[in-house]
Amino acid sequence: MDLSTSYLGLALRSPLVASSCPLTGELDGLRRLEDAGAAAVVLPSLFEEQLTAESYEVDQLLDTGVGSFGEALSYFPEQLDYRLGPDQYLELIRAAKQALDIPVIGSLNGTTVGGWLDHARLIQQAGADALELNVYGVAADPEVGSCELEQSHRELVSAVRRSVEIPVAVKLGPFYTAFAHLARELVACGADGLVLFNRFYQPELDLETLEVTPHLVLSRSEEMRLPLRWIGILRGRIAASLAATTGVHTAADVLKLLLAGADVTMMASVLLEEGPDHLRRLEREMRAWLEEREYASVGQLRGSVSQQASSDPAAFERANYMKVLRSYSSPGHL
Repeated sequence: MDLSTSYLGLALRSPLVASSCPLTGELDGLRRLEDAGAAAVVLPSLFEEQLTAESYEVDQLLDTGVGSFGEALSYFPEQLDYRLGPDQYLELIRAAKQALDIPVIGSLNGTTVGGWLDHARLIQQAGADALELNVYGVAADPEVGSCELEQSHRELVSAVRRSVEIPVAVKLGPFYTAFAHLARELVACGADGLVLFNRFYQPELDLETLEVTPHLVLSRSEEMRLPLRWIGILRGRIAASLAATTGVHTAADVLKLLLAGADVTMMASVLLEEGPDHLRRLEREMRAWLEEREYASVGQLRGSVSQQASSDPAAFERANYMKVLRSYSSPGHL
């Protein structure tokens, strides 16, 4: 059984990829993931805010004693507390490349074009096989329209593409007016692949303190349906790799996404819950399903139920909404 696939031009032993999470942020976790069967790993992101804060800190040191007002320095943001600083991050890439035989993908998280993008080049120099640009932002400003927002994304991707020669994937959220059009535009700007979708972590309210607090909820398989729809729609329509993430927990999830057209499936929540050895179970169950149906390879089934290949293309669009509503029967009508 040939489980091999290609992602961003990288040859992978299988479509099972560990996405950004605490396990990929340390060398021991990376080794455990490779040993369990991960075909590639995506390191945690360096954040735009983190890198911008670092540059502010340097500016403050340079300005000290040259006529600036001391009290004005308090207006600069404090250096944010992240798991890995920029120097540690680059060292992790170097160490991972020495310790692992699988591709190591770096990650940058940001939304604007700026000097912080110099780190894309540093990530390449450290040895990363590819770069994932994680565009994570909530469009909360009522003065910024969709056209302006999407133009900023195009400029960001173009800037990253100019900075590096390694493959670049763009990880996006699903909340765009015309997502298929944006996907095509980002590929035209230089994206070698799209990662669908970023999960937006919602705030929580503490009833004791009356403050907004962070609240992490791990994904569930049901969330896989959103990337499945859009990968099915985009397969064959854009010249880029497609990675599915969010809600990938079971072998059934992986197989469905491959059928829709994904080149790889990325997972984090289930690996945090079950541990890296869960990858062995996924691969075993995938092989059993493929062999039972006499598939010779992953390539043979990939995209065979995409919108272009489907006997019912409307199932990926509005028609499915009506079918879902009609399919429900209340307990009293069973």
